[in-house]
Amino acid sequence: MELKYFRLIKTIAEEGSLANSSERLFLTQSALSHQLRDLEERLGFKVFQRTRNKWKLTQEGTELYKLANTLFSSIDEGFKAIKHIKEGSKGTIKLSAECQSFFHSIPSFIQKMGILYPEITIDVTLGATHQTISQVLSNEIDIAIVTTPPVYEEVESLKVFEDEIFAVIHKENQLNGFDYLEASHFSNTHLLINSFPLEGVAVYEHFLRPYKIHPIKISAIPFTEITLSMIEANMGIMCAPKWQLGSFKLSKELVFKRLGKNGLKRKHYLVVKKEQRNKTYIHDFISSFEEYFLEI
Repeated sequence: MELKYFRLIKTIAEEGSLANSSERLFLTQSALSHQLRDLEERLGFKVFQRTRNKWKLTQEGTELYKLANTLFSSIDEGFKAIKHIKEGSKGTIKLSAECQSFFHSIPSFIQKMGILYPEITIDVTLGATHQTISQVLSNEIDIAIVTTPPVYEEVESLKVFEDEIFAVIHKENQLNGFDYLEASHFSNTHLLINSFPLEGVAVYEHFLRPYKIHPIKISAIPFTEITLSMIEANMGIMCAPKWQLGSFKLSKELVFKRLGKNGLKRKHYLVVKKEQRNKTYIHDFISSFEEYFLEI
């Protein structure tokens, strides 16, 4: 059934007469009458009943009218989507992070984005977090969250915020006696991390490695709840920014210790290809990301 027939049914039903429909469709009444007769012959039933110059839908015609509304509504939505794509305000962003601590806060950020920008879809890529820059360069992901800006001409790095990493220990841990922890204090500790390799662990890469300190034991535990339970049992320590643990109910037995006299601070950057930077939906994502993580 051709689209013109659905338009014919919808127009006559809404205008109530061929005369009004003729003006709206820019066709003569004779042409419309011919189209309607041709349609009803093809269908084998009446679409309209004419009474006192008023055209009313039959039961079958009513169903076709409903179908016409659904059809044209879908077409309108489709063209709106195309328009948004052309304008760059709609799209899918593939996101990954060098530091797994972000994966604790990303879901709530995505939920907020879904409310503010329902036409932007965010897909989070887990896995090889130490390869995020190469993934951006190869178009596997669109935006990477990293702590060291890369030196590639093809990408742009945008500083979004700065945080501080603390050691989380049990209050009865012997390290609790220090005002702050030095790298040497980690020599005899059981360090709990999210995942290997160690080169992707900030406390190792920026605090322990420069002093050639290696904890006596290192365990990779991908679940923060388990890590916190182990620390509560005084079975090890972890290092993380305080905001990472904001969604967890922390035991009163746990304490935070600064790493070094001045603290272990790090900057976070969003890395995106320069050719993507000016797209509206990429711009909206970056602006919202900056605003969200400045508040945590």
